Amino acid sequence: MNRHIQKDSNSIHIIEATSIESFMPENAKMIRYDHDFDAKQWQRYIECEIGFILPSIQRNWLENAVVQTALSYGLTTVQLWQQLPLNDELRQCLVDKVLIHESRFFRHMPSIDFVTECAVQHQRSKLTTDDVSELFRIWSVGCASGQETWSLAMSLAAKQLSNYTILGTDVSQQVLAKARLGQYDDKQHSLIPPYCQQFVQPLQPRNIADDTGFGHTCINKDIVSSSYAYWQITATLKSQVRFALHNIMDEKPPTAHLQQVIVCQNVLLYFRKFDQRDILARLSNQCALGGYIILAPGEALFWRPSNMRRIAHPQINAWQKISA
Repeated sequence: MNRHIQKDSNSIHIIEATSIESFMPENAKMIRYDHDFDAKQWQRYIECEIGFILPSIQRNWLENAVVQTALSYGLTTVQLWQQLPLNDELRQCLVDKVLIHESRFFRHMPSIDFVTECAVQHQRSKLTTDDVSELFRIWSVGCASGQETWSLAMSLAAKQLSNYTILGTDVSQQVLAKARLGQYDDKQHSLIPPYCQQFVQPLQPRNIADDTGFGHTCINKDIVSSSYAYWQITATLKSQVRFALHNIMDEKPPTAHLQQVIVCQNVLLYFRKFDQRDILARLSNQCALGGYIILAPGEALFWRPSNMRRIAHPQINAWQKISA
């Protein structure tokens, strides 16, 4: 029986399978035991590559990710270890398998409402000065499969705002592909509030049939597995949203533009405290003067930057940049 461990994270859901072998094909089991698995070695590798701390309790999940990556390339785990420094594709595949990203639409409404109000005030201020050329820029850090990013876009569009752009970034190519596609199942669709339903549309039966692999035959939507996407983000939003591969441990930002709002919620908890300080410093550098960094409630309470001030708000953890 599997035991699932879920952290309240906007981007990552790591599961420990206590009986992984029961789900493994025989050739995977053979690869698994081609040497003594050194969990600490692989934990150190993941931390060095992307900064994530994988505790020992998640050893089985890590081991399975390593084995499955090796299996998909016809390698033993020893050969995988030897090839990783030489092959970026292998490295990305392992990262995608180690980190299973999970998110949902409108996860933290107070934060979304705060960002939306900031965008409204920004547009009003530009209209009074006849300067409407400056875009309101939002960066969604650790966007996973895109629900937070699209939620922000829907909320702004519902206010009839148009002069904005949203960047969603993540360390996984796999989830970014899903985010760009913008297709979600009924469960995710049910989380979108009524006033934003106008920004999603049902997929045509042909699209659903193609996804299931049954060609163009008529398929009752109710009998198709809920893992398939039934709802599509409308094209009107896609023109103002983009996604990019980026590791927040990297010193180089994903864009040269300063951001009016940076949303980084439930991501920092996967990093050591000294790495969190470095990440927050980089986010501060990327934040425009007067802009905001929004963290998860209760996150990074140790942070006391001299160029930021914490916003007095009962429901959100927001910081405003007050000096360069």
